[in-house]
Amino acid sequence: MAEAAKPEASSLVGKLETDVEIKASAGKFHHMFAGRPHHVSKASPGNIQGCDLHEGDWGKVGSIVYWNYVHDGEAKVAKERIEAVEPEKNLITFRVIEGDLMKEYKSFLLTIQVTPKHGGPGSIVHWHLEYEKISEEVAHPETLLQFCVEVSKEIDELLLSEE
Repeated sequence: MAEAAKPEASSLVGKLETDVEIKASAGKFHHMFAGRPHHVSKASPGNIQGCDLHEGDWGKVGSIVYWNYVHDGEAKVAKERIEAVEPEKNLITFRVIEGDLMKEYKSFLLTIQVTPKHGGPGSIVHWHLEYEKISEEVAHPETLLQFCVEVSKEIDELLLSEE
């Protein structure tokens, strides 16, 4: 039996991941995105201008969240659906369904998982971006990953100031 030809789209599909060490607890950081993402703009006003709930409830699967942010010096928007929330794993996944990213990507999935650091205080924030570009000309979203790192550090500072 002949194998089905695989489409040459593999170079359009990508994954980027990074870990960010923070001092705050895994639960508190996770809660920032699951329970109160509208406070992220307070932590990182230079990057995130606002976050509004369009449908559903904060931190619930199927809810629609609308972000106003600045990336690469430009004001942008993203409408995201919460795809997964696992509080016991401090994990949340957002799927971008509308906005500026959809001009360059067919699909964009963002997963944030926070794990307590072994043998000491603090946590590790793991960012996982999965995407499919609309064409070869579109760059991989490395600058967006760096943006996530900056936002993580600023959220960490806010959480520590609230203790």
